[in-house]
Amino acid sequence: MPGLQPPRVVIDLEKMRHMNCGLGRFCRYLAEELLNHERHAIEPVFFMPQKTVRYFQDGDVEHIDVSPWRKESVARLVRPFVLPFQRGRRYDLWHVTNQTSKYMPLDPSVPVLLTIHDLNFLNDARHRTRPQAVARKLHDVQRKVDRASAIVTDSHYVAQDVAAHLRLDGKPMHVVPLGLPAPPAASTEAPAWAPRGRFFLTVGNCLAHKNFHVLLDMLARLPGRQLVIAGKNETPYGDELRRLVADGGLEDRVIMPGQVSDGDRQWLYEQCEAFMFPSLAEGFGFPVLEAMQCGKPVFMSRRTSLPEVGGEQGFYWDDEDPGHMADVVAAGLAVAGRDSGFASRVTAHAASFSWASTARAYVGVYQSVLGLDPAAVRGRVA
Repeated sequence: MPGLQPPRVVIDLEKMRHMNCGLGRFCRYLAEELLNHERHAIEPVFFMPQKTVRYFQDGDVEHIDVSPWRKESVARLVRPFVLPFQRGRRYDLWHVTNQTSKYMPLDPSVPVLLTIHDLNFLNDARHRTRPQAVARKLHDVQRKVDRASAIVTDSHYVAQDVAAHLRLDGKPMHVVPLGLPAPPAASTEAPAWAPRGRFFLTVGNCLAHKNFHVLLDMLARLPGRQLVIAGKNETPYGDELRRLVADGGLEDRVIMPGQVSDGDRQWLYEQCEAFMFPSLAEGFGFPVLEAMQCGKPVFMSRRTSLPEVGGEQGFYWDDEDPGHMADVVAAGLAVAGRDSGFASRVTAHAASFSWASTARAYVGVYQSVLGLDPAAVRGRVA
């Protein structure tokens, strides 16, 4: 149990080696808030690649270097030989920040908090004919759950998924929504490939669960608009989308620029008429909030975590019938167009998801796992 100082909590930031992916950004934003605003409550120790230390206070932060020997596959072999030489517990809690992490504390007495962002592989088309692959992935996550003292998910949907497919054995599970960072600066000029006139936008890598193809038949029923599908599209599903665009005679109405810069993506958010997100599987759904941050009407499937994220400010499709989808979009655009307060309400909804709130909630979970009274912790460091 911690002494008179705030508990020393190791935060696994290994995924910061991939700063352009969602897990990398999650690690950085959470770590920045914990470091800058929660030092009264915890003493953070960052488990991170050496090259990423520069992101924090010119490298002036306590950290543990990520190295291959620290992977659990190696650690479980050396643990019996190393533990007899350790003198007391060095850390009070170890936060495994994603369900794919390969790292655990060397000391088995250190409590572990595990964040599970999603179990999307259960719904991935690539795995539907590969039950062995699904079983292996579930087994890997289950081993981490078995080691953990408590679980955190980003949404109630993921919490339900976890409870349905993994054995918790009574371990507490907490829901901590993610935060939304300030948007990047938009490009000052339209991209060369940008549409002329009104257009809809969707964002994401072209993977089957993104379900982008249902937008094509809908688009055919909404004349005068184009559709931009921004994201990596050199994929089998991207090839299928291009074929469907050609078959539907939509080459002049659908633009697939591939991956775009942060500035160009922000330009698209700010200039689009509306944002479309028909995804079938989302642990959280950042693009919904990124579009709302710009005051845009957002149309999305009523599936997985999306109703939690979009709330009452979003518009929802109840099925994939193109006529129904087109009707929902037309009605939603009409609502947004005649309501002068619509954009400000949507923007306020997006702003309610802050990284400060996320970090504060995580500190509460850390204290709960350690059996600490938050008021007592504040008092010790006042």
